[in-house]
Amino acid sequence: MEFASIFNEANMVGFLLLFFRFASLFIAVPIFDHKNIPINIKAVMAFFFAVIFYPSMPPLHISIDVPTILIAILGEFMLGLCVGIVLQLAYNVITFAGGQISYMMGFSMASAIDPQSGISMPIISQFLSLMALMVLFALNLHHWILMFVDSTLKTIPLGGFVMSKDLFHYIMHAASNMFLIGFVIAFPIIALSWLADVIFGMLMKTMPQFNLLVIGFPIKIMVAFSVLIATLTAIMLILKGQVQEAFNMLETLF
Repeated sequence: MEFASIFNEANMVGFLLLFFRFASLFIAVPIFDHKNIPINIKAVMAFFFAVIFYPSMPPLHISIDVPTILIAILGEFMLGLCVGIVLQLAYNVITFAGGQISYMMGFSMASAIDPQSGISMPIISQFLSLMALMVLFALNLHHWILMFVDSTLKTIPLGGFVMSKDLFHYIMHAASNMFLIGFVIAFPIIALSWLADVIFGMLMKTMPQFNLLVIGFPIKIMVAFSVLIATLTAIMLILKGQVQEAFNMLETLF
C-alpha cells in the first residue's frame, strides 16, 4: 500500500518537474551543454539524477491541472536558462579574449567549428576554450551543479521559480563585466602588438626595403604566442575566479 502511494498525482508531477529542472541545466550549463553530448544522453542523465534526488524532493505546492503544470515546466526551464546564462557569461570571458587576441595576431580569418558550442570560432578562442573546459573539470564544476540543484530544492519549490529584479540586474552586470575582463585578459598581447606595429612603422620609414609581410607578421605572431604562453596560467586563474564568483552569486540570488 505504501509503495502504491508513491505513484500518486502529486509525486508524479513533482518527479516530472524535477526531471525538467535537471534537463534545463544540462542544456544550458557549461560542460553539460557540450554539442558532442547527444540530446538523448542528456535526457537519460536528467532522468537518472531525478531518480537519485527524488527522495529529497520537497512536497508539491501547486495545483494538479494542465495549465498550472505547463507554467511550472516553463518556470523550471527558465531556472535552468538563468543559471546557464550566469555561468556562460563567466565562461565566455575566455572566448571573448581569444577573439581579441586572434584579431591582433592576424588569425581572425583562421576559424573552425568549435566542437563545444557548434559555432565558428577563431582558433585562439578554441584553444583557450578547451583549456578552460579542463579547468572547469578540475574545479569539479559538474559536482557544483548537482550540489546547487540540491540546495535549490530547499529554497525554490518545484514550479515556483520567478525571475527576480536582482537576478536581472546581475545578468546585465555580468554581461558588461564579460567584455571588461575579456579585454583585461587580452590587453598584454594587444599592447605588445600595438608596440610592434609602432616599431615596424618606424622601421619602414627609416628602411623602406623592410618587408612587413615577410618579416613583420611572423615576428608579431611569435611575440603574441610567447606572451600567451607566459600568461596562460594567469588567464586560467582569472577564469577560476570568475566561475567561483558566479557560483557565489547563484547562492545568494536563488
